[in-house]
Amino acid sequence: MPPRTRPHPLRFAAVALASALFVTAALTAPATASPTPAAAPDYCGGRCTDILPPGENGNATLAEILLNRMFGSRPAHTDDQLGPYSALASGYPGLTEAGLRSFFNDASFGVPADQVASTVSPRADVTIVRDKATGVPHISGTTRYGTEFGAGYAAAQDRLWVMDLFRHVGRGQLSGFAGGAAANRQLEQSFWQAAPYTEAELQQQIDALAARGGRATQALADANAYLDGINQYASQAYNARTFPGEYDLTGHIDPITNAGSIEPFKLTDLVALASVVGALFGAGGGGELASAQVRSTAEARYGKDAGDALWKSLRESDDPEAVRTLHDGQSFPYATVPDAPQGQALPDPGSVAPEKVVYDATGSANSATTKADGVLPGNLLTAKHGMSNALLVSGAHTDDGHPVAVFGPQTGYFAPQLLMLEEIQGPGISARGAAFAGLSFYVQLGRGQDYAWSATSAGQDITDTYAVPLCTTDGSPVTTAADSYLWHGQCLPFDRLERKDAWSPTTADSTPAGSYTLVMYRSNYGLVTARGTVGGAPVAFTSLRSTYRHEADSIIGFQELNDPGAVHDAPSFQRAAQDINYTFNWFYADSRDIAYYNSGSNPVRAPGVDAGLPVLAQPAYEWADFDPATNTARYTPPAEHPQSVNQDYYVSWNNKQADGFTAAGFGNGSVHRANLLDDRVKALLRGGGKASRVTLTQAMEGAALADLRAEDVLPDLIRVLRSAPVTDPGAATALQQLEAWLADGAQRKETSAGSHAYADAAAIRVMDAWWPLVADGVMRPGLGDQLFSALTGALQINESPSGGQTGATGGGPVSANEGIPHKGSAFQYGWWSYLDKDLRAVLGDPVAGPLARPFCGGGDLAACRTVLQTTLAKAAAQTPAQVYPGDADCTAGDQWCADTVIQRPLGGVTDAKTTWQNRPTYQQVVQFSAHR
Repeated sequence: MPPRTRPHPLRFAAVALASALFVTAALTAPATASPTPAAAPDYCGGRCTDILPPGENGNATLAEILLNRMFGSRPAHTDDQLGPYSALASGYPGLTEAGLRSFFNDASFGVPADQVASTVSPRADVTIVRDKATGVPHISGTTRYGTEFGAGYAAAQDRLWVMDLFRHVGRGQLSGFAGGAAANRQLEQSFWQAAPYTEAELQQQIDALAARGGRATQALADANAYLDGINQYASQAYNARTFPGEYDLTGHIDPITNAGSIEPFKLTDLVALASVVGALFGAGGGGELASAQVRSTAEARYGKDAGDALWKSLRESDDPEAVRTLHDGQSFPYATVPDAPQGQALPDPGSVAPEKVVYDATGSANSATTKADGVLPGNLLTAKHGMSNALLVSGAHTDDGHPVAVFGPQTGYFAPQLLMLEEIQGPGISARGAAFAGLSFYVQLGRGQDYAWSATSAGQDITDTYAVPLCTTDGSPVTTAADSYLWHGQCLPFDRLERKDAWSPTTADSTPAGSYTLVMYRSNYGLVTARGTVGGAPVAFTSLRSTYRHEADSIIGFQELNDPGAVHDAPSFQRAAQDINYTFNWFYADSRDIAYYNSGSNPVRAPGVDAGLPVLAQPAYEWADFDPATNTARYTPPAEHPQSVNQDYYVSWNNKQADGFTAAGFGNGSVHRANLLDDRVKALLRGGGKASRVTLTQAMEGAALADLRAEDVLPDLIRVLRSAPVTDPGAATALQQLEAWLADGAQRKETSAGSHAYADAAAIRVMDAWWPLVADGVMRPGLGDQLFSALTGALQINESPSGGQTGATGGGPVSANEGIPHKGSAFQYGWWSYLDKDLRAVLGDPVAGPLARPFCGGGDLAACRTVLQTTLAKAAAQTPAQVYPGDADCTAGDQWCADTVIQRPLGGVTDAKTTWQNRPTYQQVVQFSAHR
């Protein structure tokens, strides 16, 4: 790689001001005169709307970045969706049909002539029209190649820098591209651990697709046309010096001489990008070691039988009280916990050590902290987080007899956003919606001519942990440091996958120079994640994911979703979803039906294997028909995947799919954030009630502001506390505040729009402070310190809106308790069900699927009440500054600010904080009135 030019920061202001007029003129030049393409058939009747903050425009030149920093000016459409998106938090109670357009944008096909902001034709066979309201590109082509070329050209216009960032993230090369900040290094290390590939292996995925023919051949042609569009825009922008200014700030291009380059995009970049999306949003399982440590510790404390019973009850793998997406009694058994498990490989206590990833560190690579923040959170992949929600009501229960859907992906908040909006119309393609930057040759979530679709992360178990016996080829003693392993009686060397990274300081990232080599070892049983012993024998613990080496395969399903000839009703939608190997819950709505299908390459496991624990690496316990050369196996057939058409309603918020469909990890019990949706939709339909676009949106937003702990666990806590007089003055006052908040709806909402202060602020502060204390007070005495610690490693105690108040953690290099502040998504993972089930048992209520032993006060109501009163008094005594200690964005004690959603800057233009909401990043509200 040629050395970078690293300009002095003082040059920038002069360069920016000298070029500002030129750049501004170039950006606002009159659009190319061209007739507006005719809109495709649209059967939504103006009742399809959507929104994606902060704004469609994700590109800013160096001049625009510096003008933003100095004067607050900003390019058009960079933040125009923040206001409407945020305003729903205060505006939803009085929402009307007409008022929906104040919070969502028209998602009809085409652009009315009087709403055309610009029209360009990068080729004669494609036109890109941008609308005045949002700047979204509407791409219309007369040839397939031209259509996809236009999609690539528009994507580069809006997300060139983001696309470049993530192709480097997917290769474990972020630090060398964006800087050596500690967070950048942490992130690239975690992705290298999840999906390490050589360039040849990335190409192998493309070659495998090409060999399939048919739709795969068309998909690769589409991808190549898309890349041509990206690269043409990048070349034009470089020559015109209108490329994203981040290339200047990171030293890739000299702002004075323009020396440097933007590396052309290629097909293997798309595979790297797909691996990022798959790892973040479409994987599941892999927590078997943490589960095993909970089990072993429980057995050590209570004996084998009692310990196993407690472990099973804490695991909640098929909890009878868990909210289900399919609630009509449908059963779809998968990864069922066997009565007599076979091939278990429980690690010896204290023997497990995480696999070393970083080698040959030099310079700042030896520093765990840096002044620079990094472009993305370091724990973006490793910290547990849930994604996306959906609410759909069948036409039998709506105001006009047509189904209603309010749904979208919860992909975090970034500036520019990871997603972008687009409309694509061309031969065999007719869709509008959201797509990940760099993969937008197809709409991934959106609408077609007479249907809409969306997804939530499903997370079912497609990743298993194997205990692989280690060996040596020279007869030397076998230790956990051995570099070979046993495969079917042979001692084979591990594959060693390396990625060398090096960085130097730039204007964007001041981290001193450094370098290291990332190393992952790979076996036929997957990637080595840890080493230890089982029964005293040295083993490597490996992670085997069914979609590894197959991240590109889902391209076929997405192509079908965009093709009006392929998807035309609920069954054809479900067939398209079957061609997506990521673990997603897919939802569909048209004018007649709603439908659901759970996708994923679910491996068929050997009889008797418990997918929730490490498994012995022996032929008897391998996946059925497993071929390590291609990482393929036999997968459960489509009929065995959870699916449904026209259930009265569907809700999903990363919760349990159906009876028998075993949860991959801990935390799918009696209290789940999906309850917030389920309860509200049930209330809408109770007594023959009818849902509408307005009322279903209100149900979604009511849940988006709710505190799950307060709504579903606080009533249990109050009942225990009120079982006798509360004598502690601090606890008594706090209890009254909590009761008033509960009566007021238990929401985290501003006193009025823009007040930057919560109603019931004192009660919210008490709840935030109390939760980790009461969880500890209730559970630790019965669990003991070691089991308590092990359990926090499998399931975090809390997931508050601020990312704080985590309580004790499980230790280790990466804890499940790690919180990402200002991320919006909250209340997915926590000990809500444990306390709910335990407290109801103490109160004498019936509990289906109870915990195997009592915890609060040892099951004694009076003793339990003492625990709650003591911890509540401690919580009430904490100051706002103690509860909300502040960070780089908020002062200590600022409760509202601590919760706020911040569009994490991936580039140079930043956005204002917005009030907390727990809702999809991109969201559709749809109700089709007709069908083809």
